[in-house]
Amino acid sequence: MKILVDADSCPRPAREAVVRASARTGIPAIFAANRPIPGIVGDTVVMEVCPPGKDSADNRIFQLAQPGDLALTRDIPLAGRLVGAEILVLDDRGQVYTKETIRERLSLRDFMVELGESGLRWERVASYGKRELKAFADSFDRILTRLIREAQLL
Repeated sequence: MKILVDADSCPRPAREAVVRASARTGIPAIFAANRPIPGIVGDTVVMEVCPPGKDSADNRIFQLAQPGDLALTRDIPLAGRLVGAEILVLDDRGQVYTKETIRERLSLRDFMVELGESGLRWERVASYGKRELKAFADSFDRILTRLIREAQLL
């Protein structure tokens, strides 16, 4: 079991929570991004700097993922690929992506991309504060505990 993090878009407080959990549990955490991300240090964490290019970090995460792993991303297309491969996926606000929810999220994302491509622009301020971090931490801890328990039963 390992934790895979799409580090490009993961907020610092969520990354720090993953680093602490990895150190506490001994579960390896692999952070993938197109650039080095500061603060990712420890005996159980790895920062993989992927080559420049569209989706190179996403492709690396998908390549490393195996059933029983936990992936963290807010990238909807990557989440869709991972869910399709039976990987448990969580976003940085604590939402678990499932086969039932990912289709709707992909559809909404594609619609928003189409709006943007047609010239419609909108301001979307996505703050990440204590409430969002708590939702993430609660969900992350619950899922990690469940995965550890399941791995011990094997």
